[in-house]
Parts: sequence; structure tokens; C-alpha cells
Amino acid sequence: MSEVQIQTHRELIDSRKKGHGMPGQLFGRQDVFENDVDVFFHKLWILVGVTADIPEPGDVHTVDIGKASVIIVRDDDENVRAYRNVCRHRGSRIMKKAGKASVGMLVCPYHQWTYDLDGSLKHSTHMGNDFDASGHSLIPVHVKTVGAHIFVCLADEPPADFEKLETTMAPRFAPYDLTRTKIAHEMEIIENGNWKLVMENNRECYHCAGTHPELTNSFLAEDFGFCPDGQSEDALQGYEDYLKRNAQSRENWEKDGLVCAAFESLDESVDTNFRTQRLVIAGANESQTMDTKVACTKLLGGVERRDLGDVHMWGHHSWTHVMSDHAVIAYALPLAPDKTVVRTVWLVHEDAVEGVDYDLKKLTEVWIATTNQDAELVANTHAGTQDPAYIPGPYSNYTEAPLDQFARWYDAKLKAQGV
Repeated sequence: MSEVQIQTHRELIDSRKKGHGMPGQLFGRQDVFENDVDVFFHKLWILVGVTADIPEPGDVHTVDIGKASVIIVRDDDENVRAYRNVCRHRGSRIMKKAGKASVGMLVCPYHQWTYDLDGSLKHSTHMGNDFDASGHSLIPVHVKTVGAHIFVCLADEPPADFEKLETTMAPRFAPYDLTRTKIAHEMEIIENGNWKLVMENNRECYHCAGTHPELTNSFLAEDFGFCPDGQSEDALQGYEDYLKRNAQSRENWEKDGLVCAAFESLDESVDTNFRTQRLVIAGANESQTMDTKVACTKLLGGVERRDLGDVHMWGHHSWTHVMSDHAVIAYALPLAPDKTVVRTVWLVHEDAVEGVDYDLKKLTEVWIATTNQDAELVANTHAGTQDPAYIPGPYSNYTEAPLDQFARWYDAKLKAQGV
């Protein structure tokens, strides 16, 4: 009996047909998963939280990323800092579990080595007079905030092209003053699928009409592609109406100095993969709610108009929707080849009061339903890709072009790292 030849990660990537999905083993194999974590989550900028996770000095938010763990801290000067969650003595985790806490200092639970919020070692007993505490500060992690988003990079030298995301998104987020927000609700769900399938699902709305009745009440799937072939006269007229409404909304917004145009940095040459656009919302054009009107009457920042649509941003593992009344920010972190944690937060103005300024059910019902529906879709797709009968099919050039683009970018980033 001949031996079965196991393809390398590179051979699997190279076997993908242009314009087609990825081979199933790229979603299911442990070695592929480990390479993915190393390249896409340990070497690139990743979203790990929001500024409202750490609103006060001494607040910390701990995030696990593969075998790595990062502590996000608000220091005494209200700066956002990040450190490796590793004691400089014998390596114990300082924060024993992921999540939020409030501390005066960072104390290792093993031998009580104590660190200030600036990372410096302040207390260590039985080390002798010749011990140099200054050489044992916590290991810093590169950190940047963009609007409410907290990004970190675990690499020694982070990708410099992140500056493009900062300069592009700053004017788009500015009217909403997202640092002056609080978390109205948060949701964490483990999806039974590979992180790449989570992101493929997020980057297309081909599936939306049949699976997301709550989302499509306000979200226009045509924003992400429309194929006129074989469509009815009513459908074609509907698309023409959509184009006219988009043009009118954009003209109206731009008169107020709002940035609207799509901007993409998605090709193989970039490290920081992102896209943004101000999208029209159906109906009242106010918010992603069931009636398309604001769920929170206390609008974000200095915003006075309710009908500002949706400032949309996606990254290689995250997605954001900012409306006049609230923001929805979500990110995916890989746990295993077939497990991905997705965290979603709903932000409102820091002074908004539940039951007075906003109704929590109205605020959250669209994206709670959509997230649960997506989890089922991802799990079902992951299971199918692991079936021996699976053969990757073609992407739609009209509605799934970003998936082929993502696959090419994935290929290029791994190749750059020698995979």
C-alpha cells in the first residue's frame, strides 16, 4: 500500500483555483491553524478591545491570543498601555484569566512581584541589594487607539502601514467622539468554525436575504454586490432606486463635510487589511434597528443629525458599524482550527441612561440575532468543508469578490513569512 502524501500548508494554498474557495484542509488542520495564529494574530495589528473596556485608571482588560496573553491597562495619566501577561520572575500569568478587572497595581499571584501601571517593577522581596529592578519591567506591547478601537501588535517591529488606517479613519470617526462612550451591552460567542470562515461569512452579503431577516430590515445587501442577470423587472428597478438613493444621501452628507467614499486597502501588498465606507441604511437611514430609527436619543459626540447612515469598517478579523446613536464593534480571535471566539460590544454615549435615553432590546436585537445566525452558518460551512466530498466551488464575481481578494491576501502574507 502506498503512503498518503500529506500536502504542506504552502502546497494547499497553491492548490486553490483562482476565483474559488480554499481547500478544506486550510480550515481543519492544526499546523495550518498554528501558522495562521503566528502570522495573522502575532505579527499584524489586531483589534483586542475598546477604550470603554478600561474607562478609569487602574482598569485592565486581559486578552488571550493563541499561547500569548496581553494586559490592556489604563494608567494613572489615563493613557492606554499594553503588556505581555508574563511575570518577569518565573513567568506566571499576572492576570490569571481573560477579561476585565480593576487594580491599583499589577501583582503576580505567585511571589507577589508588583508592577506599577507604567510596567515598572515596584516591589520584590528576598532578591538582595544587588538586584536591579529596572531591568525587570513588564514587556511592553505596541498599542494604538483609533476612535474607540484598541489595537495591539505582538511583533517586535509592527507593520508601518497601520498609519494608513489611522489617517483614513480619524476624520470618519471624529464626529462621533467614540472615546466618550460606554458599553451598553457585550456578547461573546464561540463559533464552531475556522476564523477564516468567520471572516468570509462577514465579507459577503450574498447569504443575507435568506438568513438575516433582522439585518436586512436596515442593511442593504446591494452595497456588497448585485448581479443583474436573470433578475425580474421589479428587482432591476429596485436596484436603480437603491443607486439613486445612495447618490442623494452621499451628496447630502458631503454638504455637511462628512467623509462618505469607499476606501480599500485590501490587496496583497498591504499588511494592514481594511475597508471603510459610509453606507446608507434602509428606511429612516438612522440606525440598524428593526424600525431603522435611533435606539438611543442621546446621540454620539457632537452629532446633531440622526440620518447619518453607517460608517462601516472591516479589518482582517473585525468589523465595525458606527451610527448617529450607537456603535457596534466586533472582532474574532482563533481558539482552535474549528473554534473561534467572537466578541461584540454595543457602545452608546457615556452619559446615556438605559430606560431613559435608550431601550436595550431595540439597541441590540438586530446584531444579537445576526451574530447567532452567522454562528450557525459558519458551523455548518466548517462541517461541510471537512467532508471528504468537499470540492471548493467558484466565488460569485458580483457578490463574493472580496472573498477571493481575502484569499489572495492570505496567500501573500504567509508567503512573506516563508510559509
